[in-house]
Amino acid sequence: MSKARIGPEGVYLWVSAEGAGQPRLAHQADRLANPASVIKLVTSAVALDLLGPIHTWTTSVYADGTVSHGVLRGSLVIQGRGDPRLVTERLWLMLRRVQQLGIRDIRGDIVLDRSAFELPETDPGAFDGEPFQPYNAQPDALLINGKAMFLSFHPEPALGIARIGVEPALAGVKVPTSVPLRRGDCGDWRDRLQPDFSQPDRLRFSGHLPLACGDKTWAVAYADPASFSARAIAAMWRELGGRLTGQVRDGRARPDQTPLLELVSPTLPEVVRDMNKHSNNVIAQQVFASLSQVQHGVGRYETSREIVQAHLQQHAACGADELLVDRGSGLSRHERITAACLGRMLQWAWTRPWMPELLASLPVAGIETTAKRAVSARGRAHLKTGSLNQVAALAGVVDGYDGQRFIVVAIINHPLAGSDDARAALDAVLRWTLDDKDHRP
Repeated sequence: MSKARIGPEGVYLWVSAEGAGQPRLAHQADRLANPASVIKLVTSAVALDLLGPIHTWTTSVYADGTVSHGVLRGSLVIQGRGDPRLVTERLWLMLRRVQQLGIRDIRGDIVLDRSAFELPETDPGAFDGEPFQPYNAQPDALLINGKAMFLSFHPEPALGIARIGVEPALAGVKVPTSVPLRRGDCGDWRDRLQPDFSQPDRLRFSGHLPLACGDKTWAVAYADPASFSARAIAAMWRELGGRLTGQVRDGRARPDQTPLLELVSPTLPEVVRDMNKHSNNVIAQQVFASLSQVQHGVGRYETSREIVQAHLQQHAACGADELLVDRGSGLSRHERITAACLGRMLQWAWTRPWMPELLASLPVAGIETTAKRAVSARGRAHLKTGSLNQVAALAGVVDGYDGQRFIVVAIINHPLAGSDDARAALDAVLRWTLDDKDHRP
């Protein structure tokens, strides 16, 4: 920490055996700190405990009218309940099943029911001024593909162009079919494309793709997120050969209707694995809002905060002054937790029957995704990491050389938290945890 020029006041540490008992190391462990994405551990544990490891989300489809000879005289209603993994492929499957059930021509509207979540409107660029970054997309009861487009660029040198593809297609949005190829190093190829995503009805590229880049894929959040689901569904329905007389609009399903079909999501452990392995903020906020949706019928941030606060107070003895949850993803300047509260929560999680699901969702130290830098515990730890401006953190379980396991929480809140030396200091906490004569091989 001295090498990183970070004083003791910027560090929060808690290390203990996985069972209950006094920590081996505690420094500022009772003071609130911003944990960044490490807070996803809290969202994961509370969801697994309250919703259960076989929990799934259901998207229901209703035919609000009569069906005859492939024609629905009325509207098709799609009711979302917060599925975090309603990606393009599963949307295709759902609409294909609608057609297999005898509906190919809708003489009415496609109605999207998003009423399962009641969440505030948020400017996607408010957090860091990056509105087109997929991690800034906001939750939605009917979340299609995370409200993100995947742009692909395939070079064809003989023609001097790179073909452009987009998934999912969006109704009413024009996308260029190609961009010029130019010689040169790949470098910052996104900037060289000179993109303009500001207009909802048109994507523009004024630059070129360097030939050295080869095939490239770029995930981009759509400029008008409120219309994303409607545009994606309208385009895919027509791609499948379906006809629509009316429009795709928001509305409500009638409570007395029987579903035409129901699309069931992957189970919660599969969703949590995607969330933690890749530190997916949108999935985390979907799961967080689902806590109140499942318990109270409507997903609201404030209600989910109360649920999480009460659960950690009951099971991890976390006082009201030890936890401040915002949206459960860590993409927040306001989220706070003490290292001791998070450590006790992980000790409690170790006693629960769903512990293997939580552990399997965390990246392996020194090997996987966000935990690759944790080289001192390579292959011997499952860790959730976190990173924001002025925040670096890690927390999880370390396997000692003698088979004993340790809970580790290490957080840095400091203007230099993003430096390589600060990351090395976090890694040194893991090395210290393992570097004991009683635990060496």
